[in-house]
This record gives sequence, C-alpha cells and structure tokens, in this order.
Amino acid sequence: MAQEYKIKGLSALDLKNGEKREVEVEGIENGKVLLARVGNTTHAMSSNCTHYGAPLKLGVLTPEGRLTCAWHGACFNVGTGDVEDAPALDPLAKFEVYEKSGAVYIKGEEATIKASRRKPNVKCAAQGQEKVVVVGGGSGAMGAVQALREQGFQGHITIISKEPNLPLDRTKLSKALIPDKSKLEWRSQEWYDSASIATVSDEVSGVDFNSKAVSTKSGKSFPYTKLILASGGTPKALPLPGFKDLSNIFLLRTVPDVQAILGAVGEEKGKNVVIIGSSFIGMEVANALSSNNDVTVVGMESAPLERVMGGEVGKIFQKLISKSGVKFHMEASVDSAQPSKEDKSKVGSVSLKDGTSLPADLVILGVGVSPATEYLHNNSAVQLEKDGSLRTNESFQVEGHPGVYAIGDIATYPYHGPGGNGCLTRIEHWNVAQNAGRCVAASIAKPSVAPKPFIPVFWSALGSQLRYCGNTPNGWDDMVLQGQPDEAKFAAFYGKEDTVVAVASMQMDPVMSKSAELMRRGNMPSLNELRKGKSVLDVGLPSEVKI
Repeated sequence: MAQEYKIKGLSALDLKNGEKREVEVEGIENGKVLLARVGNTTHAMSSNCTHYGAPLKLGVLTPEGRLTCAWHGACFNVGTGDVEDAPALDPLAKFEVYEKSGAVYIKGEEATIKASRRKPNVKCAAQGQEKVVVVGGGSGAMGAVQALREQGFQGHITIISKEPNLPLDRTKLSKALIPDKSKLEWRSQEWYDSASIATVSDEVSGVDFNSKAVSTKSGKSFPYTKLILASGGTPKALPLPGFKDLSNIFLLRTVPDVQAILGAVGEEKGKNVVIIGSSFIGMEVANALSSNNDVTVVGMESAPLERVMGGEVGKIFQKLISKSGVKFHMEASVDSAQPSKEDKSKVGSVSLKDGTSLPADLVILGVGVSPATEYLHNNSAVQLEKDGSLRTNESFQVEGHPGVYAIGDIATYPYHGPGGNGCLTRIEHWNVAQNAGRCVAASIAKPSVAPKPFIPVFWSALGSQLRYCGNTPNGWDDMVLQGQPDEAKFAAFYGKEDTVVAVASMQMDPVMSKSAELMRRGNMPSLNELRKGKSVLDVGLPSEVKI
C-alpha cells in the first residue's frame, strides 16, 4: 500500500524547467527517486535506468519530457514512466510528489521505490481471430511481443524460436560469456503464460504467404494474420582448409556456443586462444577471455574496427585490450587451421598467409553474420536482397506483403537519420532490432499511428565502455576527435560533407545520448563547429523531431 515519504533536504519543489535532480527518500535504506521538471510540472520517478541500472540523473532530458539514459540509449517518458526506446523493457515507476509544511513528499510503496521500476501491464487472455506469429526469439521478437500487449493488442501471439531458451540478453554472450540461460532470459515462462504469448521451440522451415501459414521442421503449421520475421543472423564460418574438419573451432551466437567455448577453455584456463576477426564480437570475446589465457586476435585491417571507426580510434581500442595481455596480428590473412600434434581431430594452430603459425587450443570466429533467412531461400513469393535480407518500408513492412514485417539483422530499410536520405541499409544492432519490434507492434495494435523515428544506438565492452549512435550507410569522409584519446576518454564525430552522421564515445557521458537526441531534431552541430571546439553538451534541444 502506498505511503507518504519525506524527501531529504528539500523544502520546496524549486526545480527549473529542464532540470532533473536525484534525491534521497527518508525512511528507506538507499531509497532514491529522480525529480524532473517539464512544462512547469515536477515529476517524481525511479532514479535508475531499468536496463542496466545507470543513474538517470546523468541522462538527457528533452523539452517534451523524453529522458534518455546516458549508457545505452534507453528512453522513458517522464510523464508516464513508459519506455519509449530500447533497450529497457521495464518502465519507470512514477510517484505523486507534493509540498507540505515546508517539505517535499512523495507517495509510493517502499518495494517499488527500492526496485526503481515497475512491471509492464501485459496480462491478457487472448481472444478473437487475430494471430500474430513471430519467427525468432531475439531482441526484435521481445520488443514486438511485449509492446503488442502493452498497447492493448488482445489477439493470439506465438513466438517460434530454434534456440533452446526463452528470449534473452544476447549482448552478454560475447561481452561476458555467461553460460547460464537463467541469468540471461529477460522474462520467465510464467510471464509469457500470463500474457497469453505461446513460446514454441522449433525451427521454421518455410512460409506460405498465400495461405498465411508458417511451417516448421517438426511438421507443424502455424496460421497467422500478421507475421513478424525476426530470425536474426547466422555467424559466418571460414571456407578455408581445416576450419570445417577440426574441432575446438567455434562460432558464437547462442548459449550452447558459450558453453562449448568455456568447456574448451576449462576451469584451469591457461589456453592459447586465437580469435579471427577484429570486429565487435572478436574484440569483446578477446576482452572477456584475456584473464589467465593467452589470447591473440587476427584482423585484416590495420587497426581493430577500422572500417567502422577509423584507424585512429581503432588503435585506442587495440591499446586498451592489449593492456589485458591480448596480442594482435593486424593486416593479416588466414591461410588454414592445422591439427594438434596430440589429437589430430582438434585444432592445434592457425597458419597465416605470411607464414606465421599461431598456437591454438581453440579458435573463435568473429567474421560477421549473414541474415538468417534460409527458410525463404527457395520461396518465389519474396525477393531477397543480395545479402539475403528482406527489403522493407519505414514501418518495416516487407515489400509487396501487407501484414508481413521483417526486423533486426534480416531487415534492409530506408534510413532517414543524418546523412541517410532514405538510403536502404541493414543494421545489426541490438537496439535497432528491439526498436523495430516496438515500431511493428504499434503498426499492428494501432494501424493509424505513424512509425516513431529513432537513431540507431549500440555499445561495446572494449576494455572500457564504448557508446555509439548514428549510422554511416553512405560512408564518412572526415572525423573530429575531442577529449583525451590517449587516456581512452574521447568523443569521435564522424562526418559526411560536414554533416555529423555518427558519434562514438568513451568516458564522455552523456555525449552519445545527447548527440542521438540532437540528430533526431536536426540540431546536431556541424563537423566544422565541433572542430572549432563546440560541445554538444552546450547545444539546446528543440522540441520538434525532424527525422
């Protein structure tokens, strides 16, 4: 039952518009709430982001009341506490706040104040003829099904996933190598049951778009009125000698993959680990395995992540990871995998084309993913793009198929962020998939609602936390670096003809989140202005969204 609690050290609600302040709650150990004033009204809400617990006092507050977390871009509505953008799933709790007798009070339940969140209202007894089938069990699927129930959809929902788990936080697989699915799954089976969301563990083998049915390898058929294709990506293997035949060569996408990798590493560790690929997955795994193992990263670029981030920034990441003992062979090409002398069935080394031989007790491949659309390869009803993805419109509806949507790694959609100009692009980011799922849910539950624009955001663990927003479908031709890059404290602004199209930062919060909001509103400083020393943190946020 809600009770009245006094706010420590506050005699009046004296916040100015646009101001936010974290305050302590008397009578509750470690009890805190966030006060934020928008449009002459002061709101009281949970003090921490419901994603990974970041203090929201560090976030970015917009004139219309969007509060963006500084860490990973989760957005909340301060008026309702509701989630507006991924990756948060739980909304913020809201509390009545008022002045009384020269003090400030809130009204709420102790458990809710301490939890710093509230659970979304998704309980439902499915009814009617509407049937939404979701193919895939990743970020996009989770965003879609929860948002469907939150927005009042009462039809039937079925998730079909070939993974042996409920939808989970896949980002922690490469960043932390967590092998226990129970520590990664966002929601319990009871949650899905209460929301009347059926979860099916099976592999989709085909889609009949004429009869509107999804078939699976077990021989079952699932009719639909709306179809959400969210099947994610398939990690690429290397078509080189030894890589197909030898064991202890791993891809990384699922919990069983992590379990297999950790099994090969063993409890005693001390293994020679070769990671092929210096992209995000490769670098994150190198960082995660660097303790008590001999880790080597092989990359084709001159610096890790050079294609996305440029050589100057890529060398910052290389320096950070090297501090953990990781070694690098850059501008290198792999020739073959060679068997172990002790066990010819297992890998023993990796040969590079320059003649270098790298000892390897295990090898992990991080050389990219392909859209997981194998179940559509021979389907004449759809036209796949050259990379195997599906082309969609801004609402993620598949071309020529009303009521069929594609999201996440398999979707090529028009990008309208800075420098995009509607260019077709495919983005393999966690937040993009979940936001696309939320967008599709809105289209299904409320067809008259226009899709809500969002700026792509992602993050990575590279010895320090990297934040990134924007996208470069047409490339970038210049970069401005602010901060102290030698200390891995920087903000990198990537530009195309003086327009900032992407921002990367480390230890400079909330530069990324502020930049993402400025991009949405068409008020991002130019590359030239930033070069002259302008700070995005000093730029005001217009109310109007322009993308």
